Amino acid sequence: MAKLKRAALGLLLSASALAVPELAHAQSAREAELEQRLERLEAQMQQLRADLAAARQQQAQTDATAQAAVTKSDDTATKVAAIEAQPTQPQGDGFRVGDTTFKVGGFIRVVASNSHFGDGEVPNNTVGRDFDLAQAVPVGGGAPSNVQDFTAKQSRAWISMSTSVGSHVVKGLIEADFQTLTGSQRTTNRYDFSLRRAFLQFDNWLIGQEWTTFQNVAVLPESTDFVGVAGGTIFVRQPMVRYTAALGQGMTLAVAAENPESGTATLGSPALTENGDDHIPDFTARLNVAGKSGEFALAGIARQISVNAGGDGVNQFGWGISGSGKLFLNAAHSADLRFMATYGSDIGRYVGFNFAPDAIYDPATDTLSRVKVFGGFAALRVPVAANVRVNLMGDYQNVDYADDLTIASIGGYNHRTYSGAVNLFYSPFKSVDLGVEYRHRVRTIVTGATGTLDRISVAGKYTF
Repeated sequence: MAKLKRAALGLLLSASALAVPELAHAQSAREAELEQRLERLEAQMQQLRADLAAARQQQAQTDATAQAAVTKSDDTATKVAAIEAQPTQPQGDGFRVGDTTFKVGGFIRVVASNSHFGDGEVPNNTVGRDFDLAQAVPVGGGAPSNVQDFTAKQSRAWISMSTSVGSHVVKGLIEADFQTLTGSQRTTNRYDFSLRRAFLQFDNWLIGQEWTTFQNVAVLPESTDFVGVAGGTIFVRQPMVRYTAALGQGMTLAVAAENPESGTATLGSPALTENGDDHIPDFTARLNVAGKSGEFALAGIARQISVNAGGDGVNQFGWGISGSGKLFLNAAHSADLRFMATYGSDIGRYVGFNFAPDAIYDPATDTLSRVKVFGGFAALRVPVAANVRVNLMGDYQNVDYADDLTIASIGGYNHRTYSGAVNLFYSPFKSVDLGVEYRHRVRTIVTGATGTLDRISVAGKYTF
């Protein structure tokens, strides 16, 4: 029995000896697996920490962007509120380049005319064929002539500029048309684009080329003709420096120093000479008065006539006054009476397109003789139906020469002219005018010889 117990104990010890290495091996494998799992967990934790840090950084950036957007939105809302708080202004026309606003305008005008000259012919492509110019009417009993002309050369374009400079505004304008002496009707009917007006304005000052201050452009009548009353109106555009002041009560006063130029005739020849010897500006002034009954103006001019024909030169003082106006005949101001009357000495170039010379130069004595002129016109505008009106007009000019000048020496000089015209205008649209007109003119020279013009014309104009 004891022997049997010893055998069993030995067998148990042997089994234990064999089991210990296996158990140790199993425990080492399990520990290795655990270590690997721990390493994987640590790696995952590190990745989670990195992902969390990146997410926090992205969230911070998102918050900053959102805050900036909110701030910008608040600024925009503030600006919008400020703009909305400003008074509403009507939408302006034109276009803007930088700080300057530009506006473009003008008109396209086509005129067709049939003219009968009672005492001769007028050369083609001259202003006497384009419009009613008194001094272009033939005199002396020549053979009558009939001509027809079509032209679009009176078409016109302008561009204006306006720039704000602090609390001031600088304005400018350039205007031109094709009413020049160059061109031909045979092929292309090409005509040069020529300057009419070009000036700048700063507050009350105007510098540049504009209608003379001596003239009241606002009273010119509506006509199919280029001017309508060319024989009796002041009509000059020239460079100047002008100052205009508001006097209150609807009154303004304009004073200017304007380009001087003497258009004289040499004794024995009616041809005019543009001397270019002047050295003192022509000084002009005009008082404008506007009221409920109409608009009126009183203008004056003082100037010096200068001729230097090889000697010491000779000068002579000239002066003139002019009254003009527009009298409203109804409450709508669609009917009115327009008028102008001008008188002066040595102001010939200002009245009737230089119908009379400024003065007459005698080369034998190196002296100037005075020339006095009186010119005027009247025009009645009457509406007869919706968008239809009738215009009646007439002009007159008389020229007086010095008494010591003989008829033999000044016989061919202009002495008198007058005209009358009637037209009918219809405006089917706001920017379109269609008109037909008949006019008659008489021209007389110092010898008493006369010439006549009868003209029927139609015109169409589109204003833009």
